[in-house]
This record gives sequence, C-alpha cells and structure tokens, in this order.
Amino acid sequence: MATEIKRRTSADARVVMRMSVLTIDFETYYSQQFSLSKITTEEYVRDSRFEAIGVSVKVDDEPAQWFSGTAKQTKAWLDRFDWANSIAIAHNAMFDMAIMNWRFDIRPKRIVDTLSMLRAIDGPDAGNSLAKAAERYGLGVKGTEVINALGKRRLDFTPEELATYGNYCVNDTEMTYKLAMKLTDGFPKEELRLIDLTMRMFTEPVLYLEKADLGLHLAEVQAHKEALMAKLNYEKADLMSNPKLAELLTFHGVVPPMKISPTTGKETHAFAKNDEAFKELLEHENPQVQAIVAARLGVKSTLEETRTERFIKIAERGTLPVPLRYYAAHTGRFGGDDKVNLQNLPRKSPLKKAIKAPPGYVIIDCDSSQVEARTLAWLAGQWDLVAAFYKGEDVYKIMASSIYGVPVDEVTDSQRFVGKTTILGAGYGMGAKKFQAQLKTFGVTLELEECERIIHVYRATYPRIPQLWQQAQAALIAISRGMTSPVGEPDVLKISDGVTLPNGLKLRYPNLRPHRDEKGKVELVYDTKKGKAVIPTRIYGGKMVENICQALARIIIANQMLMIARRYKVAMTVHDSVVVVAPQEEANEARAFVEQCMRIRPKWAAALPLNCESKMGASYGG
Repeated sequence: MATEIKRRTSADARVVMRMSVLTIDFETYYSQQFSLSKITTEEYVRDSRFEAIGVSVKVDDEPAQWFSGTAKQTKAWLDRFDWANSIAIAHNAMFDMAIMNWRFDIRPKRIVDTLSMLRAIDGPDAGNSLAKAAERYGLGVKGTEVINALGKRRLDFTPEELATYGNYCVNDTEMTYKLAMKLTDGFPKEELRLIDLTMRMFTEPVLYLEKADLGLHLAEVQAHKEALMAKLNYEKADLMSNPKLAELLTFHGVVPPMKISPTTGKETHAFAKNDEAFKELLEHENPQVQAIVAARLGVKSTLEETRTERFIKIAERGTLPVPLRYYAAHTGRFGGDDKVNLQNLPRKSPLKKAIKAPPGYVIIDCDSSQVEARTLAWLAGQWDLVAAFYKGEDVYKIMASSIYGVPVDEVTDSQRFVGKTTILGAGYGMGAKKFQAQLKTFGVTLELEECERIIHVYRATYPRIPQLWQQAQAALIAISRGMTSPVGEPDVLKISDGVTLPNGLKLRYPNLRPHRDEKGKVELVYDTKKGKAVIPTRIYGGKMVENICQALARIIIANQMLMIARRYKVAMTVHDSVVVVAPQEEANEARAFVEQCMRIRPKWAAALPLNCESKMGASYGG
C-alpha cells in the first residue's frame, strides 16, 4: 500500500504527499575469500570483485519482481522505479542502500531498515537476522539457495539455477515487506527518521581522509610501539595469569575489565582477544598499559595501528562512510559497526585531524554538556543542582566546596577534578572502592576512608538522587511481580513489563527475577544473550537509573540531531556529540544554529537545562 507522509514546503506549509513503498533485496557474488564474513561492508561493495547477481523489488503490496543482468542493464531496470519519491525498505539497509548509491547512483527519498527496527523492538541481542525474525513473527521460511551460489558469477548460473535463485530473492523481499508492515505499526515516527539518518551517514558519506597525514601517523605509531615493546620487562607468566595480570593493571591505575562467563555464569576477567573493553586498553593513555595488553594478546599491532591502516585503505577507495549501529545497546545508544568504531577514537588521536570536510565546507563538532548529569538531577527532582546547571554555575566546584569545606572561589584545580569525578561518577550508586579505582585511573590516589567520606558527602548534598535509586529498586521489584511503581518526574516514564520511554520505545529487562548468589545474597537478575548463551545479568536501582538516564540522553540528542538535519548534513554522532558539515561561507551561522538546536529541551522535560559547546574547523580534530 502507499504511505502518506507530511513534508514541509518552501512556504513552510504542511502538505500531504503520497509515497510509494519499494522493498528491495540484492543477491551478490561471494566466495570463500570474498565475503562479508571476511571483509567489511564498505570494502566489499567498493571492491572490483563486486557483482550484483540479481535484485528483487516489490512496489507497495504488489508481487515482488526479480531481475538479473549486467551492471548497465540492472541500472536501467532499477531506474524504472521512482526512488527519489519513494520509501525504500530493506533488511540490513546499510548493505543494500550502499549498493544502490555507490554502484547505481540511486538515493531513495526515505530509507527504512527492518534490522534496525528489530533491535529497538525486540532488543539488540534477540537474534535479528531475517530468518530468525521471519520465524519469530510467523512470516514464512527463508530459503537456503544462497549456499549454492558460493563462488558463482552471474554467468556461471544455468537459466534454471538463476530462476531458482530469483525465487529465493523474491521470497526474502516479500518477507522483508511483511516484517516492515508489522514493525512500523506504532513505531515512533521520529525513530524512523533517525534510522533513515543513520543509514545515510554510511551510504551517503561526505567526509574524506587525508592519506598523507595517515601515513605519517602510522609510521609514528609503529615506531612508538616498537620502543615500548623493547622496554617491557614483565615475565610472560605474569602476563598470562589472569590474577597476576589483574594486579599489574591495577598497579597502573586500571580497573581490570570483567564479564559474565557464558560457561559458568559467574563473573570473570575479560582478558580475551574478543573482549572489547580489554582491547580498548591497547589505546590507554599510559603507554605501559598499551604494551602490557599488546603482549598479553600476542598482537603485533595496537588498535591505533590497525585502525590507521584501515583508514588508509578506505582513503584509497573514496570518502569515509560512517557505520553506526542503531540501537546497539538496550538503552538505545549507538555503537560502532563494520570494524570502524568512530565511537572510541581517542580524544586526542591524530586520526581526528585526518578526517576532513569536503572542499568549501567546515566540520562543526557540538557536544551536549554533561547531559547525563543534568538529566539525572532533573529526573530526581534535585532542584538546587538543576538550578546550578541552569545558571551556568561550575557544579564541579560546588561539589568540591562541599567535599573539602572551602568557599567555591577557593577550590583548587585538583579539588575541582575530584568534584568533577564525583558528579559524573557517583550518581548511579557507585561505592567507595570503585570510586577509588576510578580516581586512580586518572592518576589521583586517595585512601579508601577518604573515598567513603566523599561518597557520603555527595549523597548527603544531593539526597534526592539516592532516593531515586530507591524508587528504581522498588520499580524493579514491581516489574518482576507484574506490577507498576513510579520512577522520577511524573508522567515521563511508565513502568509495566519494562520502562516505557517518552519516545514510546522500551527499556526491557527480560525474565527479571530474584536470584540467590553463591554467598546466599538475593539480588535481581535479567537475561541477556551472547551468541547462544543466556547470561543472568545483575540489575539494581542505581544501575536502572543509569540505564534510564542514558536512554533519555540518547532521545534528547537524537531529536536535536534530527532538527539539525533539516538544514545541514549530519555526518555522524559520537556519544553525546553531533558532527555536522556546513558550507564555509555560512560557517558561523551554521554553528549558531547547531548550538541553538542542542539547547532545545524536549516537551516532556521542559525544566531540564541543556547546554553545549562546539568547535569548528576543516577537520574533525578542529
């Protein structure tokens, strides 16, 4: 069926425009050496070995059509459809829309990705392949003909084989359309716009990489790494023993990353090569930590080195696609994708300076200031802290003043840093030991007794925040019993089988239940999935508040990003920042507009004081 949407005209009037729905699925050449399991989507689609075996398109609810031909013939066939005025639906649209744009120069009016929608509705770990979604929603059975296409070029298929493959592709297209019709019913319109924007960050890239700068950086990184490895004087046994490695990291001020073992269901050290938190230590600010982790992993390259090499190869192929995973976490937060995680670029990495705006444009990087801390204070009704944020007062100095008993104007830089760490870290129920370890990672060593005192001062200074944790704990118990209980500001959150957020999506805690740990303590856990393993994950009031604040902050920034996108190209988002590309001749005007948007409060949080800070330049590094 056709879909009605509203569009703003040049006269700023609202008109209703009918748009066709075009559901699409490509079948492409792949082999043992050349496949998406071996290389990234960006590399695969841009590679000279790429070939579209065929494509299926479904117009509205009419039967899907299959076409197979040369690239020129496929382009002519696709051009028969009015993509410029249509909604394009695909499952894993990042792949199909990259092919459309990079290979066939086609850009639909709107993009809908059913894979992204599934992450938001069923959870990022629910198993969201088309095959699993079709089974879950009763849409039919996905075929297996793709297995027989391994290593076959289009001309290697017999007519009968190609027809069979076409039926397989048509079936996928029909299931994708049915899935979209089920998922879009009630799905927030703003979130559909956000999915569209996310897909275009990858499929319609505008940033480019300065290859010469990357080459110089790579040489420096490699030389620095060799020098570090030569100086490393720890015994191999110390590095391979988990307890000893944990002691070594702690000595250097690093909190050893932990995980729940899928085998035992118990907490254990996350020191494996696939543990992201451990791999991130390859880029720790302390070179000794980098070298220790590199030696443990047995890697020849640090993360910065492999990332730089990947950037150089992307630069050789074209502009920089920004792969972001919509709803990567159950809080709705974005995550990195396609082995290019721009979310964890080190703050001062030279790679940022190698990411450039196109000629005649500037990059505006605008960060939402302390958005989680502000959201927490507002949600808890801690109005003195909210007022301090609203007035633009230095809340870190105010906190330090309470901690050290000195006037605000006499707070030292080191005291302010402790105040900052307290405001940003203690709001979710952090205990003294963890607070002590967090300070140590920043080079600040305090006795445990002093950390206990600071935590007590924080909770006494802002008592509404601990009360919010207690509310959340009561809400968790209510959810586990099929009941409801309020959390935070009235009429913002709804508690039932989870937490319904202001945008209509939910924070879910599947199979939330009491659980007795090995020490006999009863705690609440819910199920998370990692591969085929189902892992019980501990949840408590402070953690739930953290989840809620992250989810609300993400909604706020997403809506601001959509406002900005009505006027300027949003190239990417990193945590709480929005990165925009604007014409150089209106750079100052664009910067003011972006900042204005980043200060706009949502209707459901009219008393939430938002602020931002921005930087602007020819590169992402300023």
